[in-house]
Amino acid sequence: MQGLLLVPALLLLLTLPISRGRYNDDFDDGEDLAEFDDNDFAEFEDMSDDPATEAETIPPSRVFPSSQHIDDEDEDEATVELEDGQDGFEDSETQDQDIYSKYDQEEFEGIGDMEKTTHSMKDPLIIHTVPAHLQNSWESYYMEILMVTGLLAYIMNYIIGKNKNSRLAQAWFNSHRELLESNFALVGDDGTSKEAVSTGKLNQENEHIYNLWCSGRVCCEGMLIQLKFLKRQDLLNVLARMMRPACDQVQIKVTLNDEDMDTFVFAVGTKKAMARLQKEMQDLSEFCGDKPKSGAKYGLPDALAILSEMGEVTDGVMDNKMVHYITNHADKIESIHFSDQFSGPKVMQEEGQPLKLPETKKTLLFTFNVPGMGNTSPKDMDALLPLMNMVIYSIDKVKKLRLNREGKQKADRNRARVEENFLKQTHAQRQEAAQTRREEKKRAEKERIMNEEDPERQRRLEEAAQRREQKKIEKKQMKMKQIKVKAM
Repeated sequence: MQGLLLVPALLLLLTLPISRGRYNDDFDDGEDLAEFDDNDFAEFEDMSDDPATEAETIPPSRVFPSSQHIDDEDEDEATVELEDGQDGFEDSETQDQDIYSKYDQEEFEGIGDMEKTTHSMKDPLIIHTVPAHLQNSWESYYMEILMVTGLLAYIMNYIIGKNKNSRLAQAWFNSHRELLESNFALVGDDGTSKEAVSTGKLNQENEHIYNLWCSGRVCCEGMLIQLKFLKRQDLLNVLARMMRPACDQVQIKVTLNDEDMDTFVFAVGTKKAMARLQKEMQDLSEFCGDKPKSGAKYGLPDALAILSEMGEVTDGVMDNKMVHYITNHADKIESIHFSDQFSGPKVMQEEGQPLKLPETKKTLLFTFNVPGMGNTSPKDMDALLPLMNMVIYSIDKVKKLRLNREGKQKADRNRARVEENFLKQTHAQRQEAAQTRREEKKRAEKERIMNEEDPERQRRLEEAAQRREQKKIEKKQMKMKQIKVKAM
């Protein structure tokens, strides 16, 4: 029995190499094997009833238009032996039709669409132009170019403007240095050292402001000279001055000793400057209440006006030499301000009314316009030298000027009136401040009583507070009775 079973097993083993060789012979290369694997629907093929017509045929691979030359090579290499003795393949198109006719049409839906899509792939590509904002050209960086150009322009203007202001300041100092050193013992103290030392140079506050401090002269505590140039280092300011021109200025502030100036307030300058100073300055608004008057009486140009506390002061200040200085240099004079009550600009209402009179000093103020109306050259600084001579003359003039008896009494009455008006204005404020303090004191006393933990002690504190309030009321009633008795 076992021998009978071994015979079929041996026959099966012998047939395996033969079938494997046939498989390898049919697929000599990898391409044929791939084509065989692509035939996914071979198992659904309808076989004919006649077994003699069955042929060992392989379903043709799908033909793609993009790989036509590869298919041609496959057709040359692929050979199939037909049992019916056919010599070769039929036409490829007819063969495809015969094979596809054997399959179920529903299984191959979309094959025609695939062929259409493959044909559409042969259409030529249309290359569109790249948008302008994506192109790599200089036009794409116009914003960056403008920003860099503006930055370079600002830097260049800063350097040029700063250097020009420095040259103008040095030109002014060179032209006035001899005059200042002949009238002051100390010229150019920067205030860094404990002892006063004459540096002989200007002190730069910033790119357009230069200061010079002078002291060591009779009847004069000191003189501060401030050169206020235009902001030439600022490009925006330069563009603004094209629409609204301005000029450089020299401001001089002389502080006199208390015994070297009498009691008066006086100012002369352009009409526009006088109206502005009368509105802004504390002393001019209080002691020169009248409108600016014309200086034609003293031979001054029509463009200038005078503010004075009294007529006697105007007659004493405007002598022939002073009128000569002002008339010949009227285009350079902005304002001249003499005051023994100088305290600076007025205190604005939003800042609060002060409870005491501001501190005052006897001061001479001069404001001069530099020629050139912004287009100033270093040579224009020499034209300001006569005005510095006028400043020196004004110091000596004010020291010698003394009011008569009537003028002195009028000046004293004016100062008493200003002080009284100030006290009236601040009286209500002082009352409000006192009332606020009393209310805060009462609030603190009530909080102290409420925070007391002992009820008995709390009751005693409340009674003591009521007795104090009652005493205050009785005192006020007694004062009112006394006033009524005195009135009777």
